[in-house]
Amino acid sequence: MLFDNSNIKVDTIKSQLLDQLGIELSVLRLDLIHPIISGNKLFKLFYFLQDAEKFPQRTIITFGGAYSNHLVATAYACKLAGLKSVGIVRGEKPSKLSHSLQNCLEYGMELKFISRQAYDQKEETDFQQNLLQKFDNAVILPEGGYDPNGAKGASLIMNYINEDTTHICCALGTATTVAGLLSAVKAHQHIVAVPVLKGLHDIDERISFLLDNKGFQALQVLHGYHFGGYAKYTSALLSFMNELYEQHQLPTDFVYTAKMFFAVFDSIKKQQFPKGSKIVCLHTGGLQGNLSLPVNSLFF
Repeated sequence: MLFDNSNIKVDTIKSQLLDQLGIELSVLRLDLIHPIISGNKLFKLFYFLQDAEKFPQRTIITFGGAYSNHLVATAYACKLAGLKSVGIVRGEKPSKLSHSLQNCLEYGMELKFISRQAYDQKEETDFQQNLLQKFDNAVILPEGGYDPNGAKGASLIMNYINEDTTHICCALGTATTVAGLLSAVKAHQHIVAVPVLKGLHDIDERISFLLDNKGFQALQVLHGYHFGGYAKYTSALLSFMNELYEQHQLPTDFVYTAKMFFAVFDSIKKQQFPKGSKIVCLHTGGLQGNLSLPVNSLFF
């Protein structure tokens, strides 16, 4: 599976405040790579798919919640690659499937619903061995690509970042993308991460695992912008998303990118970025997640 480089572009954000502070702000539109396997998803899947494609009829087993962009991207990528896919879904099967899970079924993914208590054991050896016994010739892909191979794939994103960039900003969920960026960052650059989960206290440990205990010094974390937790939102966040689109024609999703952009704009207003900073924000896709919002919440 190849990256379609022609679809990746950089949007420049202009405002009077940015001019006054002497800051350049742009957006790497990774969401435009593919309409379904968008953003950072294709990068994190890249090496897993590359390995799996060597074996006909191989099955990829992965994990996620009812609104998981990762499940959707994996299902479609496996369909394109001629691979079977199985999604282990957190929680009991609902009476009506989310848009994301409906898409997974459309793309040929077999869904297995398990209790939240059982889901919490998904990284245990016994749990995974039981899965491998049920599905022949299978590869287990951790949730969100949380694996050194996922981070290795995410490191390829840095090939699209100009060398004069001083700050690369990214939403943080599993920390896989952030770890990949850190592994390829230049000496003068900083990775700015915005956690989208509440109570995420093990970021350093996660990155150490993903980078095989290699040191990292370039990380800055902007805390306090999770808006209540994963996939949570407020009216203020939705208003911000609409303003961002109205002023800059930039669509965002409420789970990841909107929270990251809110944090970056707020930090700029508070003058937490030095004068002369050249900031690139990663648009990591996932716009289909907005389908779960109430009708007419967004103007795009």
